[in-house]
Amino acid sequence: MTANPLANKHITLAVTGGIAAYKSCELVRLLVKAGASVQVVMSEAAARFVGPLTFETLSGRPVAIDQFSGTMPHLTLTRENTDLLLVAPATANILAKAANGIADDLASTLIAGRKCPLAVAPAMNDMMWTNAPNQRNIALLKQDGVHVFGPACGELACGVSGSGRMLEPEQIVACVRKVLTPQVLAGKKVLVTAGPTYEPIDPVRGITNLSSGKQGYAVAQAAFEAGAEVLLISGPTGIKAPYGVKLIKTDTALNMKAAVDEAASTADIFISVAAVADWHVLAPSTQKIKKSSYGEAQPMIMLEENPDILAETARCNPHLYCVGFAAETQNIESYAREKLERKGVSLVVGNNAGLALGADLNSVVFVSKSAAIAFEGISKLEVAQRLMNAIACNLGLCKGEIS
Repeated sequence: MTANPLANKHITLAVTGGIAAYKSCELVRLLVKAGASVQVVMSEAAARFVGPLTFETLSGRPVAIDQFSGTMPHLTLTRENTDLLLVAPATANILAKAANGIADDLASTLIAGRKCPLAVAPAMNDMMWTNAPNQRNIALLKQDGVHVFGPACGELACGVSGSGRMLEPEQIVACVRKVLTPQVLAGKKVLVTAGPTYEPIDPVRGITNLSSGKQGYAVAQAAFEAGAEVLLISGPTGIKAPYGVKLIKTDTALNMKAAVDEAASTADIFISVAAVADWHVLAPSTQKIKKSSYGEAQPMIMLEENPDILAETARCNPHLYCVGFAAETQNIESYAREKLERKGVSLVVGNNAGLALGADLNSVVFVSKSAAIAFEGISKLEVAQRLMNAIACNLGLCKGEIS
């Protein structure tokens, strides 16, 4: 599993004739930015919505439209080191052709003659999407192993709201990343906590931790890309949940624990990344505490210890493979090992809080009962991907050691 599954990948993008073709311009830009090379193929109808020159400029490659131009383009465009054929937007017409083996233009003959995986991002009116023949075609495509991305429910070009809207470009990129990532956690349910908790003192003040949530959200993204069904329980952050991940927002440690308790029994893996406050305030004030009310005296704030979410979840759910994170400022490996033993979990990721808080990079050490392996100055997403690989290996889902 690599930090960027799109690096050096070759994707052939077939753009067919729908108004959502304009979104495919941004899709090409994002794929190229992520390190992929993109060869665009357009149907004649698509070229009436967006000019080929736009795609040539964004991809840096000539656009193919005519199946009779060049030497067998319907074969060469998906056989020369192509990693994925992506159809976006995929109209009801091209879906029907793909499902039934019809090959009467360049895009459909590419699909019929491909040797690489195929993914489609449907885009159409809601009545067309729900039409029985279209749904039969989608079922046939899925049965044949075709990846179907979406569609979404939202505002359509005709002015109504319903199913059939093409996924946004960044969502399609997330789906492509998943297709090109080894599915080492396929069929597993992963529960992740992320971000800080917030313990109110009064309506405008509280106790919290300096956690951006970046590492926890990266763990959720990596688990989704590795094929898992992911539930992310997050404290307050300003981060958008990764596509494909179900998000539950919480605030206090007690609320986070309640959400974890409800989900843990049906999960396979629990990864506790959240920076949970150690204490909460007993009887927080319902009104803002005013300095003038105390004169020279200081207000008394009584604290009570919060529950240990990781340790209690591990103890009450012996079926779970549990992973903890330890944010430390010194003796990182030894403190991580102490946490491993005290909380009764399978793996602890120790990280340097002085370097990691709010940053995009992290330096970590994976500590298990038998090993400790360090990784210096890598992205938080790469930390997460290496963690997924370590979990899969430890569960016997892939070969290898913590890496």
